[in-house]
Amino acid sequence: MWTNDEIQSRIDEVVKWLQQKNKEARTNGLVCGISGGVDSAVVAALCKKAFPDNSLGVIMPCHSNPIDREDALLVVNVLGMDVIEIELDDAHNVVYEKVKTSLGTQNYSESSSKLGQGNLKARLRMATLYTVANLKNYLVVGTDNAAESYTGYFTKYGDGGVDLLPIGSLTKTEVRSWAKELGLPNSIVTRTPTAGLWQGQTDEKEMGLSYDMIDRYLSGGSIPEDAIARIEHLHKISEHKRQMPPTIDLPKHERLD
Repeated sequence: MWTNDEIQSRIDEVVKWLQQKNKEARTNGLVCGISGGVDSAVVAALCKKAFPDNSLGVIMPCHSNPIDREDALLVVNVLGMDVIEIELDDAHNVVYEKVKTSLGTQNYSESSSKLGQGNLKARLRMATLYTVANLKNYLVVGTDNAAESYTGYFTKYGDGGVDLLPIGSLTKTEVRSWAKELGLPNSIVTRTPTAGLWQGQTDEKEMGLSYDMIDRYLSGGSIPEDAIARIEHLHKISEHKRQMPPTIDLPKHERLD
């Protein structure tokens, strides 16, 4: 486990990295979504440190638990960060109902309907963040951690659609340690992880694994064989999320001069 001084040193390194990436992109600052969870709270704190006057948090309720909004507001108040709120319920309803109407009267399973609606929420949030970023000439900063990246626990072109991933190499345990070092409230540090995709949804229930188990595996620790198999299965079936879309290399036409 890192000491507080080591954590602070790494935080400073990430802050400088965010500033450098902004300079390279010739953008004016950073925008991130804030859900009320520890990952987005840490990312928001890093953005605020990197650009005290040019960082923006966006709260995007979409048929969400009201507690998520309360926790998100707590985060931005503690950080003193600029924030806007964009409610996406209506946009979600319009898109989802139009799709269902266009597909006709076919019946869909509860699981496919739940997944379709959940992924649409994530993709609407991505589109919202990029619209904000385009208008302000900011970069979009993502919140995925190492456990989520390895197991593919993110929505393709949703929360996986970002410009920068400052905590992508951190385990969940490390993210919580950073949150404490950054002075975030304990209620946020210990909050049950959820992507807020549907009521009662939690990350660990959906993955079938605890973050502690995944963290130990990624850190080289010993875990049960069935847990290893589950983690590697999730990694294998989500490989497409970590790659650019495949393309076919067709032969070129010869020029006729």
